[in-house]
Amino acid sequence: MVIKMKKNKPPIPSLAANSILIDSHCHLDMNSYKEDLDELLLRAKTHGVHSIITIGIDEKSSFAAVELAKKYPMVKATVGVHPHDVEQIEDGTYERIQNLVNENREHIVAYGEIGLDYVKQYAEPAAQRKAFREQLFLAKDLALPVIIHDREAHSDILEILQQAAPFPTGGVMHCFSGNYHLAEEIIKLGFFLSIPGVVTFKNGKDLQEVAAKVPLQSLMLETDGPFLAPVPWRGKRNEPSYLPYIAQKVADLKGISIEDVANQTSHNVLSLFNYNVTI
Repeated sequence: MVIKMKKNKPPIPSLAANSILIDSHCHLDMNSYKEDLDELLLRAKTHGVHSIITIGIDEKSSFAAVELAKKYPMVKATVGVHPHDVEQIEDGTYERIQNLVNENREHIVAYGEIGLDYVKQYAEPAAQRKAFREQLFLAKDLALPVIIHDREAHSDILEILQQAAPFPTGGVMHCFSGNYHLAEEIIKLGFFLSIPGVVTFKNGKDLQEVAAKVPLQSLMLETDGPFLAPVPWRGKRNEPSYLPYIAQKVADLKGISIEDVANQTSHNVLSLFNYNVTI
């Protein structure tokens, strides 16, 4: 009889006291977090994550994101309509989102996530492209940086971004999933790349190359929680307190300290989204 011993998961990497991490992309309004949000935010802070940006993916979640930002000082909000949901856009949707931004500037730091998703195709690609263009220009009108979603739509994303450029307030390619060549092209537009937990996966070789080769000055970190939990929690609910696993992997790939990664990526977030964090 063979008895298999359970492997203990490695502890969450620790940071020096004067370093902070920022989760640049999380979905705190989702049902996965409803039962323990207060405890989750406390855990995040305990592990060095001092700010979290919660993302609007449709009109309802954009309003919910703003309410969370009003309630929790460590949370900032974004607004926008995800490519999955663009066929729900109706007369008045953009106007209501615009009013939401104008009435809550101190809580809203970006427009997105917006973009294209050719994997799920919950909305027709043509409708996705139309709404993407519309929202890029609405973000410009609102003077907000943009957060871009791209799944298997690299060439169309790049073409539309290049056509819509320049972006005076910048943007970030969230959950970057392209290769190093695409990374270079996105950076030329003045955008950041956000590195998710996929960088810790054995099959994340392309992203590992990007994280290793792209200058740290162009990178952010994100959980995309509750999705894409990093190793050793892959397949489980993701949460902001797991961000140090991602930071440590990037540090290992670059041969630098986790504090260097934390400090520079946090600076990048604060610079793009134009807010301050108090430890």
